[in-house]
Amino acid sequence: MAGGPEFVIVAGSSGAGRSTAANALEDVGWFVIDNLPPHLIGDVADMVARPGSRLRRVALVAGTREYREDLVTAITQLRERNSSVRVVYLDAPTDVLVRRYDDTRRRHPLHTADLPAVAPVSGPSGAEPVAESVVDAIELERELLADVRETADVVIDTGDLNVHELRDRVRDEFGAPGDDPQMRTAVMSFGYKHGVPTEADLVFDCRFLPNPHWVPELRPYTGLHRGVREWVLGQPATGAFLGHLMPLLEALLPCYRAEGKSYLTIALGCTGGRHRSVAIAEEVTRLLASAGHELHCRHRDIAR
Repeated sequence: MAGGPEFVIVAGSSGAGRSTAANALEDVGWFVIDNLPPHLIGDVADMVARPGSRLRRVALVAGTREYREDLVTAITQLRERNSSVRVVYLDAPTDVLVRRYDDTRRRHPLHTADLPAVAPVSGPSGAEPVAESVVDAIELERELLADVRETADVVIDTGDLNVHELRDRVRDEFGAPGDDPQMRTAVMSFGYKHGVPTEADLVFDCRFLPNPHWVPELRPYTGLHRGVREWVLGQPATGAFLGHLMPLLEALLPCYRAEGKSYLTIALGCTGGRHRSVAIAEEVTRLLASAGHELHCRHRDIAR
């Protein structure tokens, strides 16, 4: 592969969205390492540079406590040995960060509340700086990370961004040309008497359709058999059902994709999972594929 490896350092205020940014980078093909101590960044660079390494885009997510003192030095050294190193710094207004901590009920890493008093707020040399309130912790962290922010190539204020908007911003900024993280869509058939699939996102009941199980010449076969399929699809109720179902799915799939869903399972069930649901699942897969959707079909209970 032409060109050297690329590195992204994700840093910033706790609660500003580092985990969301990391997930977005992973979605577009970056190899993400979370909470890597700065002194190991050089080791990662050595590993990536070895002959035969398949890692070309590496994202390192920096936390606060262990990283602040050595992170700038590690970034500088990495830039000296690699031509492609970018730093993205995430921040948000203090009131937004406070609200996020209230919502998640998590403790700020520099907040002393509920912790043994092992160091004063100002801390002696070598002691871990801490703060006595969430607001103090946020401001202290900003002070400690000021030098890191100065090194940033991209600064993102996440105060007015929800997780989906932040994800899209990171993907736009760091996705390679042609990157298009697709939602993986599956259509599956199942039998209600064997239980509804736990992985199903959308479930449609096909038991209202006439059952080929009661047609002696069709009973031995499954919905994959041409005769069974034609019989099921030839029922007036089937045409009406698909006439409503397909526009619904065409409307829903782009919405799920826009929300960042990675996997979507559309489940269609009948009594045993061998006839009606199989035929309908195959037809739904065919119709969605013809409309340009990438998906696969499987039949959970067809052999039961």
